[in-house]
Amino acid sequence: MNELLAAYRYTSNNWAQIEASQQCGCCNCVELFKPDEIVGWTGLTMDNMNDSAAVAQQTAMCPRCGSEAVLGDACGFAINANFLARMNEAWFQRTLIRRPSVKT
Repeated sequence: MNELLAAYRYTSNNWAQIEASQQCGCCNCVELFKPDEIVGWTGLTMDNMNDSAAVAQQTAMCPRCGSEAVLGDACGFAINANFLARMNEAWFQRTLIRRPSVKT
């Protein structure tokens, strides 16, 4: 679970991570792809499109499903079908998002 929580933070503001990656995958559709297949990014506006800091804070959109749930292997986690399926179960199927609270 801690591994999944740690990996999830790399699904946003990930432009530099994706640029440094050889393999990417989507936690939503569980598809694998190369970084150069990503053509959609979020985070830029007409006001900040020339700001290098804003460019570095962009978030990748999956080229298969359009979700903002992309991880690149430069994040330090193995990007494969098994890991993406676990991420999907935790974040999109909502089975592992949080631990149950103890009622007192």
